[in-house]
Amino acid sequence: MKLKPLHYAGAAALVVGAASVWVGVGQPGLSHFVPQAEAAVSAAPAPLPQVGVIRATIQTVSEYDEFAGRFTAADEVAIQPRVSGQLEAIHFRPGQIVQKGDLLFTIDPRPFEATLAEAEARVTEARAALRLAESDLARQQALTSRGHAAQSTLEAVQEAAEAARASIAGAEAAVERARLDLEFTRIHAPITGRISDDAISAGNLITAGASSQPLTTIVSIDPIHFEFDATERQFLKYQREAENGDARQATQSKTVAVKLIDEDAFEHVGRIDFLDNALDRASGTIRGRAVLANPDGVLTPGMFGRLRMTTAENVQRVLVPEHAIGSDQVEKFVWVVGENGQVSRRAVKLGELRDGERIVTGLQEGEQVAVENLHMMAPGAQVAARLVGGAKQTAALR
Repeated sequence: MKLKPLHYAGAAALVVGAASVWVGVGQPGLSHFVPQAEAAVSAAPAPLPQVGVIRATIQTVSEYDEFAGRFTAADEVAIQPRVSGQLEAIHFRPGQIVQKGDLLFTIDPRPFEATLAEAEARVTEARAALRLAESDLARQQALTSRGHAAQSTLEAVQEAAEAARASIAGAEAAVERARLDLEFTRIHAPITGRISDDAISAGNLITAGASSQPLTTIVSIDPIHFEFDATERQFLKYQREAENGDARQATQSKTVAVKLIDEDAFEHVGRIDFLDNALDRASGTIRGRAVLANPDGVLTPGMFGRLRMTTAENVQRVLVPEHAIGSDQVEKFVWVVGENGQVSRRAVKLGELRDGERIVTGLQEGEQVAVENLHMMAPGAQVAARLVGGAKQTAALR
């Protein structure tokens, strides 16, 4: 079947018409539609980014410093034997609380009883020798006074009597020493506190001396100490704030509070009772100590805690939310939005954290601090500030 030429001409006309439509878009006759659309779009300004802000507020607060540290016993005694011998009995249960004077250990007393008896016998012998010497002295003095004995003989008898008196003194001292050794066979608790376990079993031979192994240890319970380290910067601040420049006197008896690792509040109240006389050269810190009451024995030596010491009471300070504070390698900062919407970066110094808000130095009351969309902040940027926060921030705005 043959197609008519007219059909080819119509198809070509259609193709040419279609092409003319697409080409016409770029032709001068039709291009005036595009610039008008672009002008309509560019005529509407881009909206400013929305940034949530709060007003910096001033509150009356008390300032304090916090320190990490550990509890230590106010008194700790290692029980050492004062005489050597066989350990005969142990009179306590490991870990119990013992009272001062309680019997802890008994050493076999029989060798010391024998030594005491021997020393007492020597005293009796010395006293008999003294009576004989005094009798000879009296007789010799009578003979010498009548001229029947030489003076040298009298002097010899006098020296013998003096020697007998000295022998009595030595024998009595030996008795006292033997009595003490016998007393030391019964070892009593020197302080009230919690006792450790026994380091040696009954029946063993123990040796006296400071180099010997302790039989056990006792730590006091009430009161208890809390030791911590303050930095050199903190120490200098206390020195300068003290009226007479003596930080030790300024902090002495200052009230403190301690919390344990599983506690949310500082519930254990005490006072500072010691600040060391020098800073540690290796760490650059100075050791401090607080004393706390511990009647129930909950606080145990070696336990970790945090101590809070109040440094100023009822002072006016600016607070901002903690999450509004940025940090780089050299400083802490916040983003401040001016009344004209311009952003600036403000360096601040940080104080204590109070219920999610941080005390800062470097801000004025009422300044707008960015707290949302902080990733959009840059110095000199223009933003639309939107007040956020609860009733406290709304009241501050008014």
